[in-house]
Amino acid sequence: MHALPPLARFGGLVASDLRDVTSDAAALDSAGFWAVTADFEGRLLCARFGDVRREARPAPVPGRWHGPDAGGWISSMDRAAYTDGVRRIREHIAAGEVYQANLCRVLTAPLPRYATADIDALAALLAQGNPAPYAGTVRLPAHGVEIATASPELYLRRDGRTVESGPIKGTGRTADDLLEKDHAENVMIVDLVRNDLGRVAVAGSVTVPRLCAVEPHPGLVHLVSTVRAELTPDTGWAALLAATFPPGSVTGAPKSSALKIIETLETAQRGPYCGGIGWVDADRGTGELAVGIRTFWIDRTDPGGPVLRFGTGAGITWGSDPEREWEETELKASRLLAIASGTYRASGRTAS
Repeated sequence: MHALPPLARFGGLVASDLRDVTSDAAALDSAGFWAVTADFEGRLLCARFGDVRREARPAPVPGRWHGPDAGGWISSMDRAAYTDGVRRIREHIAAGEVYQANLCRVLTAPLPRYATADIDALAALLAQGNPAPYAGTVRLPAHGVEIATASPELYLRRDGRTVESGPIKGTGRTADDLLEKDHAENVMIVDLVRNDLGRVAVAGSVTVPRLCAVEPHPGLVHLVSTVRAELTPDTGWAALLAATFPPGSVTGAPKSSALKIIETLETAQRGPYCGGIGWVDADRGTGELAVGIRTFWIDRTDPGGPVLRFGTGAGITWGSDPEREWEETELKASRLLAIASGTYRASGRTAS
């Protein structure tokens, strides 16, 4: 497996020739092109690559990815545990401790041919079967990072001192499925993101150019907003990440209270799921990080042997119905798990 070279791929950008790896966010303000991954729990990895080029993603090659058996996925929380967690969050809301909290579960399946598993081959299948605006691959097996994301959500986009975030809150099969609860939840998280960016922004510069727009994605729709700000002259990447991480859309409001509730209710670490994944071009002062949702990662440290993991979750408010929230997590996962397991069919063909 380690014969596969380090690689990062984001949209039409492909990076190779690994030069440096660090956990110091200040490096993102130095020089060069960096791939960035940040686990939800705070582990940051920045990898500088010497060769960056534009090229179209190659079509999936049959046989390059051998995913888990479709029936082999195990959830960190079953339906009963998850719906009970939703009820407990509603109790916290009733007690005035939190307005909204994201409740997530991690799905795990053994990899049948783990020695040759190439996460970039899985990413190619995802790009074909579940196109996403912030799709990407980070393949650094020697550093314990093998991630393929089909993220639809922008965490941070930076161009000089201008920064944008695109929080998603509200999910349905169609726009008709979206409830008033979804709109209220989106506005709540927009306020949280405005507050986070306000910590490092020029006073009065935080705006919301787009609020609760309905965006179609494969198999579902989302409510998406845009928050924009002008950063103060002394704000580097370290300060920007410290002010905004973890992303507000996958934590809750207030963020500090939501994080405490998440810690008590969730039974597995989220890892790259709900973290940040993307790139920074320090020479040009630009960068784009996605929220690590719709994301797979290979874990070769599991005691039972190498496994593939995938996270799914939902935002819980007072208006949440526990069974509906469970179904939302199923909806978000079903298409992607089928692609990874080779059972997804598009136009009558198996996507593997």
